Amino acid sequence: MDDKFFSENEMHNTCYMREKCLRYKVCPMVLVQQLLSGKRKIMILWYLSGKVLRFNDIKKRLPDVTPKMLTQQLRGLEEDHLIFRHVYPVVPPKVEYGLTDLGEKIIPILEMMHGFGAEYLELGYKDNNKEIS
Repeated sequence: MDDKFFSENEMHNTCYMREKCLRYKVCPMVLVQQLLSGKRKIMILWYLSGKVLRFNDIKKRLPDVTPKMLTQQLRGLEEDHLIFRHVYPVVPPKVEYGLTDLGEKIIPILEMMHGFGAEYLELGYKDNNKEIS
């Protein structure tokens, strides 16, 4: 683990779930943050919830992302076993992406995040008509 602020023991000592956390070398919350950190990983997982998409389908949903950046994010999610990549042996190449069984387990968390965002907007903490930068 590459944390500049806390040693392993200090991190566990400051963890909200300390007793459960001590069983692991890495704090599970730190691990999840590392798995999901990336400019668009959460949104890619959200778009793949319940469906398989091709690269261009994902790209259309993320118009401000370059193909290179999207490829990097997809590779990271694939390396972390959250998504799969299926290449069909046809010309031109056809590639599809979807959630693995492990990746499917994050859907309830994403749904809770969506619900929190909706409630935040409904409570008026963010102008509903204003885009987020």
